[in-house]
Amino acid sequence: MIYKLFNIFLIFAFPLNSYSKNLSLELKPVINLSLAKEMADACEKDQKKHGYNPVNIAIVDSGGDLVLFRRQNNAYLLSIDIAQKKAKSSAGIPFPTRKIEEIVYGKKDGKPGRAPGLAHSKDIVAFAGGLPIKTKEGHLLGAIGISGATADQDEACAAAAIKAIEDIL
Repeated sequence: MIYKLFNIFLIFAFPLNSYSKNLSLELKPVINLSLAKEMADACEKDQKKHGYNPVNIAIVDSGGDLVLFRRQNNAYLLSIDIAQKKAKSSAGIPFPTRKIEEIVYGKKDGKPGRAPGLAHSKDIVAFAGGLPIKTKEGHLLGAIGISGATADQDEACAAAAIKAIEDIL
């Protein structure tokens, strides 16, 4: 009897285990190229509407790997690297890069930041223009980094990109 119950358990347990592993992979939200293109289009539309400097747009997945990069005509060449690092910073420390600035340098109240050593990391960008891309449930999909205009305009462009897909998130 115990032998039969054990066999029944094995028959049902392994397929369910395999099914649950496959299901978890299928349910993990990710950012894809079509979504990234929609975001970049919205960012460019915002840039044209408000007339600020041309920008570089970088969108990365949750691991910081580049999904899309777009450089508008006449956007600053050195801003290419900055846009990508803003996106990677915001994916790696899943906060807006403006918040990372406060963590590193402190608020404008004169008090030092909580982690000033982050300023010495070659890949951390600690000023506005990078935003994490999260689902409504808070799952990190990736991040967007914008560079070429002022930091506030870069951040506004990134926010417009995320707003364009908020119904999907």
